[in-house]
Amino acid sequence: MFVLRLVLKEILHRKLNFLLSALAITVTVALFVAYFTVSEASRRETVRVTRDIGFNLRIIPKQTDMDQFWSTGYSDQTMPDTTVRRLAAYTNVFFSYNHLVASLQKRFVLEGKEVILTGLAPTITAPGQAKQPMGYSIPSNTVFLGFEIAQRLALKKGSSVRLDAREYKVEQTLAESGTDDDIRVFAPLRDVQRILKAEGQINEIKAIDCLCLTADQDPLKILRSELEKALPEAKVIQLRTIADARAKQRQMVEKYLAFITPLVLFVSALWICVLAVLNVRERRIEIGILRALGHGSGSIVTLLGLRSVVLGCAGALTGYAAGSALAHAVGPTMFKVTAGALRTEPDLLWKALIAAPALAILASVIPMVLAITQDPAVTLTEE
Repeated sequence: MFVLRLVLKEILHRKLNFLLSALAITVTVALFVAYFTVSEASRRETVRVTRDIGFNLRIIPKQTDMDQFWSTGYSDQTMPDTTVRRLAAYTNVFFSYNHLVASLQKRFVLEGKEVILTGLAPTITAPGQAKQPMGYSIPSNTVFLGFEIAQRLALKKGSSVRLDAREYKVEQTLAESGTDDDIRVFAPLRDVQRILKAEGQINEIKAIDCLCLTADQDPLKILRSELEKALPEAKVIQLRTIADARAKQRQMVEKYLAFITPLVLFVSALWICVLAVLNVRERRIEIGILRALGHGSGSIVTLLGLRSVVLGCAGALTGYAAGSALAHAVGPTMFKVTAGALRTEPDLLWKALIAAPALAILASVIPMVLAITQDPAVTLTEE
């Protein structure tokens, strides 16, 4: 109780010094909270943006003639549509593959012009993951039209188009992509299977690899090894340009965060240490009197340590609130894609309540050593 009274009296006596020290810790904690909140948002933004680059894996029947595949853009062989469920059910497959979309595609004549009729099944993602599915979610008896087809046939949303003997409503006309998607008609897989008289069949599964390794790290070896165990009748093709761009971007962000975190921590600790040294220098006479009155090194260390704890807790509370507010103020302007997912990180509060006092005490080690090693007789004589 004696030490606590001294700490409270010292705080009331040196209000400005305490406020400046508390402000330093508040700013430090606020920067860290804002930094880590924004860092998490940055990771989510990077994952989302690189995901939206597109599928980078194509799983096709093993017996596919690759000359035919590359000339037409799809396999002329098929496999059961249960294949995608078998792949998803295979143990640990989602460590390597995710966002599985089964499809059936074939050339088709629509009003005298050749198009690529493409049936898509709902996306399968890793169990327990609330991920937004990739690809299109197409209602039954509707179609999505590629840009060129919509332009050529003067069709728009709400129009009707005849496929085989049935009318389908145009649910959406797609923006120009500059790929063969511009001449595709997308429809639910079941509808396309019926139109092409290929019930229960698909000729491709699109996916994204979860390895995020560049070509020199040989991700294909891992992917093919996993697929050989799960679906020996299929083979995987990796779109390396897309896969490399995705992997390099995510690896770059992770390396940046790994570099900047200890740097910010070091600068913050140095700042607190300097303020603690200045506080000890201001209190030389006070500490000298306490030593002369018989208070030992343990009491002085406890006095300075308790002050650091009070400062740390006060700074943690105010810093967490300020840092969260700062992150929410600037985050939406930085992360356009995932702005709605920017959220306060509650875990950072208790981490701040532990880390801020610990950092304050650690930064006060040098001042504590100075305080307990100074000779009270010399100090009082000098004054």
